[in-house]
Amino acid sequence: MPELDPEDAKIVTLARSARARGTADAGAAVRDEMGRAYTATDVVLPSLILSALQLAVAMAVSSGASSLEAAALVAEDGPTDADLAAVRDLGPKASVFVAGADGVVRAVLTPSSG
Repeated sequence: MPELDPEDAKIVTLARSARARGTADAGAAVRDEMGRAYTATDVVLPSLILSALQLAVAMAVSSGASSLEAAALVAEDGPTDADLAAVRDLGPKASVFVAGADGVVRAVLTPSSG
């Protein structure tokens, strides 16, 4: 895997930190068109279930972001179709960096790859 751009490496690190802070299975971060980053972990409540990536996208939207440049997910499993759909809603050209708990990027998903 090629070396990441510093801004992309930053959101992977932020996603990894979000995951490490709590007991969640996943941490995510997204970067908007202004370079602002939003982090999140999974939310599992009796009445609400959101993945880390869905919540990070929702936080960006609720903060006024109009588009996403990139997203990162740190989890044992990759993103679901719903995760990718949430990213594509706001960032149709955004790459999604998928990393393990160690922060090593295992895959880079682009709009044409998934």
